[in-house]
Amino acid sequence: MAIRTELSLRIQNSPGALGGVCRLMSAEHVGIIAISLEATGQLRLVVDNHVHGAAVLRERHHSVTERSVVVLALSNAPGSLAAALKLVADVGINIDYVYGGAADGGSSASVVLGVDDAMRASAAAGV
Repeated sequence: MAIRTELSLRIQNSPGALGGVCRLMSAEHVGIIAISLEATGQLRLVVDNHVHGAAVLRERHHSVTERSVVVLALSNAPGSLAAALKLVADVGINIDYVYGGAADGGSSASVVLGVDDAMRASAAAGV
């Protein structure tokens, strides 16, 4: 797909914390493209308007960092992700983290790659 800007912040590991962030994004008309939450409260978001999304979160006193990530649009078929990851590895780029998914039975999948060099990884993966 493309290189996108990921927003990263910490939220409380408590009932409703994630829902609160999602409601905030919705109220501000910021669409969530991809999301990952760890048990530590580390939340990663790829949104359709990272400038507005980051500003809204900061207004609510969240400490937000931004990072370029690669968002892959793949066929939801066995081997599709493995082939893309091999292209990235072949140019010597390490993947720090990955998240994504597909609808059960859907024909396409989206995967977010957190890498040190998003431009090189994107070029290698052909996005």
